[in-house]
Amino acid sequence: MEFRGDREDLADAVRAVLERGCPGSRATLLGSLATGKADAYSDIDIEWVVPDDRFAACLAQVGALLRLVHPVAEVRVDPDFLRSDRRRLLFVRFEQVPLFWRLDLSVRARSVADETDYDEGNPAARAHEGEWSRPASALANAIGAVKAAARHRNGDAHGLVDRGFARIGEADSATGAWTDDIKRLARAAARREPRLATLAQRVAALADEHLGHGPQRSG
Repeated sequence: MEFRGDREDLADAVRAVLERGCPGSRATLLGSLATGKADAYSDIDIEWVVPDDRFAACLAQVGALLRLVHPVAEVRVDPDFLRSDRRRLLFVRFEQVPLFWRLDLSVRARSVADETDYDEGNPAARAHEGEWSRPASALANAIGAVKAAARHRNGDAHGLVDRGFARIGEADSATGAWTDDIKRLARAAARREPRLATLAQRVAALADEHLGHGPQRSG
């Protein structure tokens, strides 16, 4: 089912459903959409501050709430905060919307809403190995690299591609031929986790669409 609206409509609908689903919570638009500086490649950044005693319950129902807005393809949790007692960062991909419209949903208990560094660098908050998908994370890097290269931020694109390969233990690196680099990264991620094959194909098509075909290199 295709979403009938634009990126701002999707963001507004997400904020509304989260606040209705958890009385006393607050969902705030952040990032470039909030400042009016978004471009065609910008994602959706929302912070959801919830009562401390509802933190676990809100996390448990977030998928169901988001599906009231639009079908959800995938929800990933940032491994740095998977075991945090009062903070999560969720990466949400909706069905049949542009891959650039990823929702980055920061969920915080109210008591740490203003502690921007809460649980950063805390080993106890991190996911254990096997609790998160390295290939899915590498594919997210590939999408990020499409954005960076399309914005002519070649240093960012290089770092994203290199970190993506490293994350899955692939002995490969960026060459500056961005379309080819991104396609190699997407294929490598799908080889390691075959369920990602369809998404990897979409990422390859995204690179073709926004960066062009052939061996184009960064300057």
